[in-house]
Formats: sequence, structure tokens, C-alpha cells
Amino acid sequence: MKTETKQSVMECLHFINGEYVKSSNAKTFENVNPATEEVLGNVAIGGTEEVDQAVAAAREALNGEWKNMPLKKRSNILRKIGDLILDRKDELAELESLDTGKPLWLSQKVDIDRAANNFYFFADYMTTVGTEAYEQDDIAIHYAKRRPVGVVGLINPWNLPLFLMTWKLAPALAAGNAAVMKPSEVTPMTATVLGEICKEAGVPDGVVNMVHGFGETGAALSSHEDVDAIAFTGETITGTEIMKAAAPTLKKLSFELGGKNPNIIFADADLEDAIETTVRSSFINQGEVCLCGSRIYVERQVYDEFLDRFAEKTKELVVGDPFDADTKVGALVSEEHYQKVLGYLDIAKEEGGTFLTGGKAAEGFDKGFFVEPTIITGLGKDSRCVREEIFGPVVTVVPFDTEEELLEQVNDTHYGLSASVWTSDVKRATGFSGKIEAGIVWVNTWFLRDLRTPFGGMKRSGLGREGGAHSFDFYSELTNITLKM
Repeated sequence: MKTETKQSVMECLHFINGEYVKSSNAKTFENVNPATEEVLGNVAIGGTEEVDQAVAAAREALNGEWKNMPLKKRSNILRKIGDLILDRKDELAELESLDTGKPLWLSQKVDIDRAANNFYFFADYMTTVGTEAYEQDDIAIHYAKRRPVGVVGLINPWNLPLFLMTWKLAPALAAGNAAVMKPSEVTPMTATVLGEICKEAGVPDGVVNMVHGFGETGAALSSHEDVDAIAFTGETITGTEIMKAAAPTLKKLSFELGGKNPNIIFADADLEDAIETTVRSSFINQGEVCLCGSRIYVERQVYDEFLDRFAEKTKELVVGDPFDADTKVGALVSEEHYQKVLGYLDIAKEEGGTFLTGGKAAEGFDKGFFVEPTIITGLGKDSRCVREEIFGPVVTVVPFDTEEELLEQVNDTHYGLSASVWTSDVKRATGFSGKIEAGIVWVNTWFLRDLRTPFGGMKRSGLGREGGAHSFDFYSELTNITLKM
């Protein structure tokens, strides 16, 4: 099959102090469309010099108009950014699908809308944030004053590029910071456009900067002495490297890292609802979502029925051209990641797994990185495919008999990002959910978010929390002032 995807050639330059600039050494790399393997354009490779320039611009901007801008004006700028994102929704969605390989309808419905909503939410939330105040008998009044943390580095992943970039940038700006963004090297296009959008919305020059590049660019940002905080979403291994680089300067760190999330179906669950949602939580965005329920546990009484119906629904998913309206599963983001996922399918075979669906590269494509949605059974709890994050359209299904056995397996992991529990028993829903070692537990749903709530993981799935007050706590510092009466 030949994909008839749209092709857009775009030069991705750094955005520093309100201007798009090339690298000082003029070095670039090619940005490749994962669905067609055609070149989308060239991307500038930033190094220490570009990071220094971006950080200096951000530091200077903190002492300019941005520092004393009235709260309402800053709020209006954030809202304008959201408006401009929606004004360019079709363009941004096309760029996102070209870069990531995800279906266009998904970019339009989720990525771009949620990116705009991140700015709308924090534009409103920033005007309501208060601080503590205490009266100490008739001796003194103690009150806290909130100030920006300073220059923040935002290092973002490739699976939801604009959505997750704005999830960090919006609260950082709301709290009055200046930012240096480092987007993933494999998905640079919407981040590049975001710089222009911020400037058009009225963000002063230097407040928002962006440097493209590889791991060395991120390392330069993480270790920079004049960067006050780093917020990172991505792989756990990369998180440890950022922590090492940031340690000498004692930066504030916020990490949202990997996950190997359990999806638990009890026998008394609404199976129809559970199966419909499980198909989505397993394979949406090609399974390239940190919150995907990739470890599925099913109570033995309904195990066979669940498998039959789940496999039937999965086989209906259309793998194909991201710009085809019928496509449900697009291309994986890059050849490197494609080979990694295929490698795990080989491991599953070696470990004695049975493929109910998929298990191989999607057939009929002469180009592109397509993998069939895959359901694996018959693997033990120590299997690598059960324990390690695959981050593709691959799930394992394991039966369980008792809650005690289940809880042991669910928590037997280095990860602790999210979980889903399906049951009609309210007591079980609250009791069992509270025993799961994860930052987010959904009951009879998945990916339902209120942006005021804490978002983040335990163990090797993260450090800190984002959302509402939790984002403001990270992107600001508190000074306690004591006024003696």
C-alpha cells in the first residue's frame, strides 16, 4: 500500500529573543515523515552557543516588561495564545500528523484542542491563585509572597508534541517565568510554529525561546548554571541523565517519565464499556502514550469472553495512512522506535507468548513504520514484555484469581504512573484503587482529566506533580514575610 499523505517542507529554526535563527555552525539534520519516509525539511542543530543565547535572552526578559506586567494582561496573553492555536488548528494538526505519523483526526480532536485548552485553563487559574497567611496571636502576621522561579527549561517528548509542550509552557508563563524549550528532534514542526504564535499573542521577546537539537542540546540546557528549573517528559533513562546534569546547580526538577500501566478488569465490570475503552487505552496514538494500559489483568471468570471480544474489536482497527479518515492506527514515530517495538515482538515469541492479533509489521506498505495492533497472552509475570515499557501498539493479557495475587503483580514494577480499574463494586473500587502504587487511578474510565488535579507518577515514573496548584508550586517560589505587630 502506498500512503498518499500530504507533504509539507518546513525549515525548523531556533526561536531566540523573538526571532528565528540558524545555528552558528549552520548544521542541520533531516526531519523524516514516518508514514512515507520522505524528508519534511531540515532542522537546525543547537549546541552550547545557542542554549547560552536562549538562556541569556530569557534572563534579560525576566527583568523587562514581563516582570511587572499586570496579572490580567498576562492572563489575556495566555488566552490569546490559545485562540491563535485554534485559529491555526488545521495547519497545526497537519504538521503534527506529518511529524508523528498519528491519524489526522486524532491530532485535530485531541492534540490541538488540548494544547489550546492548556492555555485557557491557566489563563483563568492564574487569576485565582492565593497564598498562605497566619496571624500569630497578637505578635505577628505571617504571609507568603509568590514569585517566578526564573528561567525554566522545558524538554518535551515526541508522542504528543504540542499538547505536552503547552502543558508545561502555559503554567510556566502563568507564573511569570521565562522559558527555553527543547522539543524532540523527531517532532520539531509544531513547536517551531508555537514560537511565532507566542510572539503574535503579545509575549515579549525573550520570554519564550526554543533550541532544536539532540541529547547534547538537552544536556547543555539541563546543566546550564543560569537555568533555575527543568521540566521534562520522556523516558526514565533520559530522566536520570537530566538529574545528573542538573545536580551540581541544584535545579528544581519535574519529571513525567515512563509507565507500564495495569488495566484491571474484574468479573463484575461492565464488559462492553471495559472492552471499548481498553481498545482505546491500548492502541490510540499507536500505543505511544505514557498512560496506555499495556498490562491487562482479567479475572478468570470472564477471561475467555474478554479475550474473544477484545481481539474481535482490535482486528477491526484500520492501520493506514494518517490522512485517511478511516485510519485508527498510524505509523510509529521513527525507524528507530519501529525497530525497538518489532524487537519486543521477537522477545515475546522467544518467551513463549501467543499472538491473538498482530505480532508483526503491518503488511501492504512499501514505505513507513507501521505495526499491527498486537495482543499477547501466555506470558509469565517476569517476562520482559510484561515488565518493560514497549510504547507501541502492544499489550499483554494475564488472568487472575484473587485480589491478593492481583495486587502483588500490579505493584511488582519499577513504574507507577497510572492504572485503570473496572468494577461495579464501589467498595472494591475505592479500596483496591487505594492500594495501587500509581500517581493516577481511573475507575471505570481512562484518560479522563481535570486540569486542577495532581498529575504525575511514583517510583521511576516521575518526580513531582503537575496540574493546577501543583504546577504553580513548581513554577514559583514562596517567600514567607513576617510582620511584627
